[in-house]
Amino acid sequence: MKTDNVEYTAFSGWVDPPGDVPSALAEDVTCEVAVVGGGLAGMSTALRLAERGQDVVLLEAEFCGHGSASRNAGQVAGAPGGDIQLLNLLYRKRLPDIVRFAERSANFVEGLIERLDIDCDYEQTGNVCVAVSRGQMGRVRRVTKILQRSGANVELGTSAELGIPRGFLGGMRESVGGMMNPGKFSLGIRRAVLSSSARVFERTRVTDIKRESDHVTIETPGGEVRAKKLVLATNAFGGELSITPKRLSVPIWVTEVETEPIDPARLAALGWTSRSGVVTQHNFMENYRLTSRNTIVFGVRRIERGKNHPLPARKPDEAVVADLARGFETRFPAMADVAAARAWGGWIGITSSWLPLAGRIDENIFYSVACNGHGLAQAPYLGSLIADLVVDGEQHEDLKALWVKKPKFPRPVMMGALGLRTIWAVDRFNDRVNGSRRNARRGAVPMN
Repeated sequence: MKTDNVEYTAFSGWVDPPGDVPSALAEDVTCEVAVVGGGLAGMSTALRLAERGQDVVLLEAEFCGHGSASRNAGQVAGAPGGDIQLLNLLYRKRLPDIVRFAERSANFVEGLIERLDIDCDYEQTGNVCVAVSRGQMGRVRRVTKILQRSGANVELGTSAELGIPRGFLGGMRESVGGMMNPGKFSLGIRRAVLSSSARVFERTRVTDIKRESDHVTIETPGGEVRAKKLVLATNAFGGELSITPKRLSVPIWVTEVETEPIDPARLAALGWTSRSGVVTQHNFMENYRLTSRNTIVFGVRRIERGKNHPLPARKPDEAVVADLARGFETRFPAMADVAAARAWGGWIGITSSWLPLAGRIDENIFYSVACNGHGLAQAPYLGSLIADLVVDGEQHEDLKALWVKKPKFPRPVMMGALGLRTIWAVDRFNDRVNGSRRNARRGAVPMN
């Protein structure tokens, strides 16, 4: 794959930044509820609160949708993220509730698209956890059994049965969910919030939060917000605030790449009839999906941990893009001559449990984290559930499945720079071994 003329962008490759960013906060204000963070979780929380008649203020350091909300691959997942086998080992009794939350999240997003009339190229295709080796196929079978036992709407099949490219051995389809342009979706949610009664202050970075006896004071460079209740929806950016529970999430930089437009006849030759997005069963997954622009978007494979706060604005690393391009050639050898057109990236939040989380810091301070690679579906739904809790004082059954009684979290395992490099190296070693075995079965001489 050619990477000579890749456009490296500091924003998203899906859409351009909005041109109507309102002024930053420039005075002291009061409200019933303040929401910090203008991603999908924060916007959905503020929108729901406004719809329920609450006096709400939303604060965002850049503009709403600036973060991973508009930068991801656009795959609306209908199953939990993380290692399902590990989740089953650690949370076997809770897993049916987590599965139910994941599927309802995808359904919620579909309803939100319809209710708000958001044009985001949504396709209800489902997604497929695919195998690139016999070992991965065994893992897919085990995961399928676990999820089916937990009530998930998933099915096992060959590549032909699932309508995915023939380069994959087979996989497990999540029947719930699909594909979208996440940039259009996030800007659609943003328009809804700006049109609501919520007071939205973009370009307003929160510098400190102080807890008082009956209210919370949020400090910004231009003024203070005094609120009776506060919702932290900062995800990967939570470490910038001292009030955030320690180790709530680890900020991880992920990269996405989009090809140049491909002739529809060549795309049809892949056998990708279902148009389902696919994710491999590597330790660090590879994701691939078709777009309405006749391109293929692909990413992850190699990730990087953020070290300092505030997290820096950045562009993708050329070495990571080159590695992604090598992976693309491996999965789609017939497309090896296709060029990469653009690359972008974003910060996502990974929790030590690999589960979406919600809880309280104080009686009037709430938080939520719903990324782990599945935030496109789960963050809007979790934001809505948090908003209902703030108003009603009662937890929905799906919120109970995620609720953390005490905001204390263990150190994440293998999330240091050395650990991440090691995991990537293990994935590449297994790829080489599996590639050699395939060549041997074909009568070819294995390459070192």
